[in-house]
Amino acid sequence: MSTTYQPKKRKRSRAHGFLKRKATSGGRRTVKARRLKGRKRLTV
Repeated sequence: MSTTYQPKKRKRSRAHGFLKRKATSGGRRTVKARRLKGRKRLTV
């Protein structure tokens, strides 16, 4: 059995980062919700 999670910073931020969130209406809603909740980090 091989390990499946091979972390890469660039791939992670491309997939889940701030710019990707802002690109869609659902993503903007996510960022807004996290702001309202008072999250320290909005995205990756």
